[in-house]
Amino acid sequence: MVTTSTRRGVSALLAASSSRSAPLAYRIPHRSFTASSVRAAWSPTPKVAATTSTTTSSTTAKPTTSSTTTARPAAASTPQRTVLPSFPPAKEAPVPTSRNTTADSAAASARSQRSLTDGLDDAPPDAVGVPAIDWTRSYHGLGSISFTPEQSETLLAPIVEEDVEVKPDGIIYLPEIKYRRILNRAFGPGGWGLAPRGESIVTGKLVTREYGLVVQGRLVSISRGEQQYFDPDGIPTATEGCKSNALMRCCKDLGIASELWDPRFIREFATKWTREVWVEHTSTKKKRKVVVRKDDSVKYPWKEVKM
Repeated sequence: MVTTSTRRGVSALLAASSSRSAPLAYRIPHRSFTASSVRAAWSPTPKVAATTSTTTSSTTAKPTTSSTTTARPAAASTPQRTVLPSFPPAKEAPVPTSRNTTADSAAASARSQRSLTDGLDDAPPDAVGVPAIDWTRSYHGLGSISFTPEQSETLLAPIVEEDVEVKPDGIIYLPEIKYRRILNRAFGPGGWGLAPRGESIVTGKLVTREYGLVVQGRLVSISRGEQQYFDPDGIPTATEGCKSNALMRCCKDLGIASELWDPRFIREFATKWTREVWVEHTSTKKKRKVVVRKDDSVKYPWKEVKM
């Protein structure tokens, strides 16, 4: 009896539940399908199933995006931009010339070196209120008056043959120090001097400069000296040699050792004082003929040999 009443109650409860769930069952088929989390709230399946459904829906939705992407080849039919590398036009080689490039480079190297004559353009200082003479341009006193008889005798004295030297090629010369000694005897130390009249010109192998010989306050001679060098480090020494060479040439105007420019004296001196010998280099064993004074011997690294 009790069991029958219980069954009836359960049946009535089920019937009531079925009648309340009818509107919900009616609404579900008409609701649009979506992959949002709202659909999971209406789904009677467990949360795990909802998550799986959402992932699946998202996965299945991707082909739509892919289809949109694959639809772009229509726009890809536009011709792509082509960038080509550009290069400047090739330069033609310079026309060959007959000039010596070695000489040009040596001259350019000489010009790039520091000038050894800075300050030559400065005005000379005043001496006791009297303007000094600018010997770089002046010819003051040139040929105005002769020297005293005593000075002239010292300058025009015959050359001492024992003082004359001979180069290996047979050229005779008087050492530069002998010219200075003669000037000192004639005018006294400080009574003469060399004044530069221009800048030093340095080429690839040569240094040259013009000098004027000033004696007792007046210009007596002008000459240009020169000296070769073989290394840029030797330019200072070559500059001093250039000055000495100019001094010897200036002294020629004063009559000092004028015999060295006399061809007859040169021949007589060569016959009397010089001899030709064969010499051999001690290292290279190279032989050649040289000229030496008869009272001199061959110097190292050469030695005299017989042919």
